Amino acid sequence: MPDIRLRGLRKSYGDVAAVDGIDLEIARGEFFTMLGPSGSGKTTTLRMIAGFEQPDEGGIELGGRDVSALPPYDRPVNTVFQDYALFPHMTVQQNVEYGLMVKRVGKAERRTRAAEALSMVRLEGFGVRKPSQLSGGQRQRVALARAIVNRPRVLLLDEPLGALDLKLRQEMQIELKQIQQEVGITFVYVTHDQEEALTMSDRIAVFNRGRIDQVGPPAEVYEHPRSEFIAGFVGVSNVIERDGRRSTVRPEKIHVLDDGEAPFPGAHVEEGTVRDVSYVGPVTRYHVTLDRGSELQVLTQNLEESSSDVLASKGRRLRLQWRPEHESEIVDTGGNE
Repeated sequence: MPDIRLRGLRKSYGDVAAVDGIDLEIARGEFFTMLGPSGSGKTTTLRMIAGFEQPDEGGIELGGRDVSALPPYDRPVNTVFQDYALFPHMTVQQNVEYGLMVKRVGKAERRTRAAEALSMVRLEGFGVRKPSQLSGGQRQRVALARAIVNRPRVLLLDEPLGALDLKLRQEMQIELKQIQQEVGITFVYVTHDQEEALTMSDRIAVFNRGRIDQVGPPAEVYEHPRSEFIAGFVGVSNVIERDGRRSTVRPEKIHVLDDGEAPFPGAHVEEGTVRDVSYVGPVTRYHVTLDRGSELQVLTQNLEESSSDVLASKGRRLRLQWRPEHESEIVDTGGNE
């Protein structure tokens, strides 16, 4: 039985359908990510699971129980927000214990469970500090401990890393996944950041205009996007039109042929001219205008080239190739998975 089942979920604000008929199942213990741009319906869906918003139509089941009409405090879920919502006048220990105190859990058990939760998020010994004495990443982990300590069936995370700088955000992505695996709780994570989704998730649902365009493991969504929207939103992809067929190929799957180099057997080969080039440290991004008129982005590793070598390639003629299996046909899904 899935931990979460959404059936025909709809939510409108006036004439705008924020969520437009979603069916979805999330398995026990999954790290499941709802990915999409602003206004795509992912946060509204999360808020309906939490009970902060009521659906206009459809049902929400948690562990096989219909909770559609239950208030948030009667649902086996906890939510972690971007702003952490820690009590500034309380210590870290008191913040983590707070939910247990509201539930009238005894003092000794509160302390034991709070200490265990802080250990899970690698904050042993931080219980006596105030939130103002912690870094952004540490405050985020306190918020996580406060949610975990209640032992919810499902943990909902609404862009919890959005306020962190890039380096810390990348570190916390790895930590969050490790913590999720250790505690074994189902995580439902909302983000607009494609890298976050690809790094942490067991499966991803890509939201677009209130519906789900595709659900699948990160590699499947990235390597085989089912629509032009997904191809463009999850990373960068080239759209190719040939023989009345539209498909996509990722820039890193395109190989630049050296002078005299023979193509792979069965490879698709194109010729063109470098219109623009960007040196991005470990890689170079080429914008190549093909002889037949369209344009491709190509990504190559800088194994030996310097920035001056790369920038001098503007205007250069290139032969490009890619394998047929690296092309993904664009399918009009008609909306919901």
